[in-house]
Amino acid sequence: MIRVGGLRCLVLCAGLMVGLGGGGQAVEARTPPDMAVIAWQLDELMSLDPAEAYEFSGAEIAANVYDRLVYYNIDNPEEIRGGIAERWEISADGRTFTFHIRDGVRFHSGTPVTAADVAWSLHRVVRLNKGPAFILTQFGLTPDTVADKVRALDDRTLVLETDRRFAPSFVLNGLGSWVSSVLDRQTILTHEENGDLGNGWLKTHTAGSGPFMLGVWRPNEMVLLQRFDGYWQGAPAMKRIALRHVPESGAQRLMLEKGDADIARNLSPDDQAALARTEGVSLRRVPQSALYYLGLNQKNPYLAKPEVREALRWLVDYDGIERAILQGSKKPHQTFLPEGFPGALDETPYHLDLDKARALLAQAGLAQGFPVSMEVRNTSPTADIAQVLQATWAQVGIRLEIRPGDNKQTLTRYRARQHDIYIGRWAPDYLDPHGNAQGFVWNPDNSDSSPTTLLAWRNSWVIPELTARTEAALAEPDPEARRQRYQDLQRAVLADSPYVIMFQDIAVIAERAGVRGFAVGPNFDVVYYRGLIKGGS
Repeated sequence: MIRVGGLRCLVLCAGLMVGLGGGGQAVEARTPPDMAVIAWQLDELMSLDPAEAYEFSGAEIAANVYDRLVYYNIDNPEEIRGGIAERWEISADGRTFTFHIRDGVRFHSGTPVTAADVAWSLHRVVRLNKGPAFILTQFGLTPDTVADKVRALDDRTLVLETDRRFAPSFVLNGLGSWVSSVLDRQTILTHEENGDLGNGWLKTHTAGSGPFMLGVWRPNEMVLLQRFDGYWQGAPAMKRIALRHVPESGAQRLMLEKGDADIARNLSPDDQAALARTEGVSLRRVPQSALYYLGLNQKNPYLAKPEVREALRWLVDYDGIERAILQGSKKPHQTFLPEGFPGALDETPYHLDLDKARALLAQAGLAQGFPVSMEVRNTSPTADIAQVLQATWAQVGIRLEIRPGDNKQTLTRYRARQHDIYIGRWAPDYLDPHGNAQGFVWNPDNSDSSPTTLLAWRNSWVIPELTARTEAALAEPDPEARRQRYQDLQRAVLADSPYVIMFQDIAVIAERAGVRGFAVGPNFDVVYYRGLIKGGS
C-alpha cells in the first residue's frame, strides 16, 4: 500500500499539480518513465466493489485489479478466451458449465486462487444483490439456490448450472463481465461487518489477482494503481498507473501538451482538432457499444403522452449536433442495438422537423408547449447537447429547465426515478443483444420496490408484452430467428417508447509519442492497462 506522503512527493515530482488556473504558470514536466498518467473524468466513481460498482470508471478499474473466469477478444467479441478458467465444457442439455481453474494463479495477498474462491465470488454477488447482480441472477441463480448451482468440486474444478438453456455465448459473456471478478475470499472475510460479505471494506479497497493493486483513491481527484509483480501473465511494464480526475477538456489537453499526462480521454472536438495538429501527440478512434439517449419518465403526465414522445424525436438536430459538437466522437444512431451487434439496425427515420413536432404537440392538447426539467451531467458533451435541445425545444413552446450536476448526482436521481428527462450514456453489461434489450425493453416489475431497476423501470415504462418478447428472444435457439426477434423489438422501440436514442459513441484516445499498448475494447469493462508501455519501457 502506498502511503499518502509518498504519493504527494510522487505527484509533485511528476508535475501533476501544475497550475491550470487562477493565474498559475504551467510548468514543463514529464511523467516518470515507469508511471503512466491518464487524464479522465472520474466524478461518477462511487465504489470499487465489483459486486456493487455500476459506473464506467468502477468497472474499468475492476478490469485491471481483478481477473475473471473468461474474457472475450476485444478485437473479435464473439471469440471467448480463458481467464482464471483455462478451459471449460458444456453439457449436452446446455445447462451445466464445468470450468477448469488454472494452477499457479495467486491473489495479491499471495494466497493461491482456487475454484472455491471463484464460487464464493459469484455467490457473493447474488447474495448482496446490488445493482449489477442481475447479470448473474438472470441465469436462475438466487440467494437460496446459488450455493447448489455454483459449486467447487475441488480446488481446480467449478460447476455452474443454469435454470434453463441459454445460448452458451450469453452465459460466457455474463461470466466475462466485471461483476464476475474473482475475489480473495480469505482477505475479504477478515473485514466483514454485520454480514456484509466485506462490502463496506471493498468500497474503498481491493483484493484481487489482476495485474494491478489499488494504491490510493482520492475521490474526485485521483486513483493510483500499483503493479502486481506476481501476476500470472507477467508483471505489467508500468510500475504505477495514475488516473487523474480532470473534468475539463482544456485542462486535459494542456496536461497532455506539457507532458503532465500520457493519455487524455475526454477531449472536446475543438481540443481533439488542436491535438491532431500537435507534434508528439496522436489520436485514435475506437468504436464503442455505448449509446447517448434521453430517458423520459412516464410518471410525468406530459411525457406519458405518446404524441409528446414522438414530438421529442423530431426535435433533435442529430446531424447538426454531430457536426457542431461531436465532430467525429459520436455518430447518429436511433436504435437500441449499436452497430456491430447481431441484429443491429441502422434505421434513422427521425430528423429535426419543427412542423411535425408542433402538429404532434397540438394533437396532445399541448399546442402552447409545457415545462419540463432535464438531469444533465455538467461535462462535455452532455451539457452542450442539452443546451442545444433547450434552444430547439423553446421554438415549439417546450420550456426546458436544465438541472446540472456531476454524474454521481444525476445518476442517483435517475436511478431513484426522480427525474423528468435524463440525458445519459448507456453501455451494455456484456456484448450480447440481450444486454441492451434487457435494459431498454424489459420491466417485469414496475413497483418502487422492484429488484430490477434498469432503464425501462427507471422511466416507469409498463410493458408486459414487450417484456415477454424480450424473454422469448433470449430463449430463441435459432441464430437467424433470434436476430429477427431483436430487429422487431428495435422497431417497436423506435416507433414508441420513453427513449430518444441519438448517438453511438466513438472513443477518442489522445496519446503522447511513444505511448502504446493501452487496450481499449468496445465496452467500458474491457479497457486494459497491463500492456501499456512508454518509449523504450
